[in-house]
Amino acid sequence: MRKIIHCDCDCFYASVELRDDPSLKDRPVAVGGSAERRGVVATCNYEARAFGIHSAMPTASALRRCPNLIVLAPCMEKYREVALQIRAIFGRYTEHIEPLSLDEAYLDVSNCDLFQGSATRIAQAIRQQVRDEVGITISAGVAPNKFLAKVASDWDKPDGLTVITPAQVDEFVLSLPVSKIHGVGKVMAARMAAHAIFSCADLRCRSLEELLTLFGKFGHQLYSYARGLDDRPVKAHRERKSLSVETTFAQDIDGVDAAKSRIAALFDELEKRLLLLGDKRFSGIFVKLKSADFRQTTIDRRHDGDLRAELFELLLEEAWVRMASPLRLIGVGVRFASKGEDETEKALFKDVHEKQLDLFAGFN
Repeated sequence: MRKIIHCDCDCFYASVELRDDPSLKDRPVAVGGSAERRGVVATCNYEARAFGIHSAMPTASALRRCPNLIVLAPCMEKYREVALQIRAIFGRYTEHIEPLSLDEAYLDVSNCDLFQGSATRIAQAIRQQVRDEVGITISAGVAPNKFLAKVASDWDKPDGLTVITPAQVDEFVLSLPVSKIHGVGKVMAARMAAHAIFSCADLRCRSLEELLTLFGKFGHQLYSYARGLDDRPVKAHRERKSLSVETTFAQDIDGVDAAKSRIAALFDELEKRLLLLGDKRFSGIFVKLKSADFRQTTIDRRHDGDLRAELFELLLEEAWVRMASPLRLIGVGVRFASKGEDETEKALFKDVHEKQLDLFAGFN
């Protein structure tokens, strides 16, 4: 039986900021973009969440809910340094670590002999060491597979530890609401409710064929998860699939020509990011647009030749036809060709960091 731990830092960016500035303790704090530049909240502490503030909420909306909210600009280099500290602590127990972002990761400790091989005691030690050495809290879930470990890490936040032993799997899963399944958002949960599916017990009453008919290929995962099954391995290395840059504008961009005029600056930034990654072959390009009313569209095209700003301008023209509306965001990017082999550990962390930079591109 495998022993998987999912570790998830509590309000990571906000926690780091509170650690460095104790005067923020017990005050509502968010990390994200300014309201004046139409920024959004990246994360916030629990004092802010009490006002209904959450990640991806426009900062202006967050300030209306909580006028005393302290909004801090993100400092990605600092967060990356903290993430590497935490990653080093993980490495004391296993080499099998799969980072999902800067603040969460899966660990496979099945072959760890420390603490007589107890995954629970390993998770307790990790949490204590992160608290003592890094100065923030981390929640953890221990289970026989990745699906259950991730559910467990969110069960008792913040600063919690939830363990699901093999003997407890069936009872735990039967009572699990489908909303706790990763990949089941509000829309999917509503679709399930329309078919009287509210828990994993309800999912078990449906055949695989029924679930595939109702939910497409996601039905395979739902069928397995409802039985507490998940054979996905913890992958220590992952290959980057894409790179993009985007900008959220302080004022809406109106008209296709005005939108095209913004491509050059985005393309320059994309080229700089590509140089940092070194020699990577790409297989496609894309443009992403988001309208003032938050509709979004992406146009992809296969391309493995030289990159030119004009190529993205042509894609933007195609995407504009779909939107035909003032834009709040424009993004450009490339898809990478598969190398057929794992990236190095250094490249993996660089990948996670770059993805976070993409997230914050519109915040500055």
